[in-house]
Amino acid sequence: MAIDDRGLQRQPQGLVDILDKILDKGLVVAGDVKVSLANVELLTIQLRLVICSIDKAEAIGINWWRSDRFYSSAPAVEAAADVEALRARIDSLERQLAEASTKSLPSTGSTGSERKGR
Repeated sequence: MAIDDRGLQRQPQGLVDILDKILDKGLVVAGDVKVSLANVELLTIQLRLVICSIDKAEAIGINWWRSDRFYSSAPAVEAAADVEALRARIDSLERQLAEASTKSLPSTGSTGSERKGR
């Protein structure tokens, strides 16, 4: 057992205690790896790693697994609604385009005042 600055005995922390603290508080690891040859940068890898519990991740606004089809078995209801809304918008725009093109087309009737090509 180790003794701290106040003369009190403290228990050594086990791996479980350390993991519990990391998952409760969270851990962020960030780093950049750059590979250069003759002062020419060939490759840059940016590493951003967040280790925390699911509860902590949701508390800080990370919840990508809820909408990712690979990690969630729930149907993507929002995605289906978005697709239907986009299809309706496309149909509306196509109708407007068709109406505008029929209004702007000249009549197909031939008149004597038309100029012939050279």
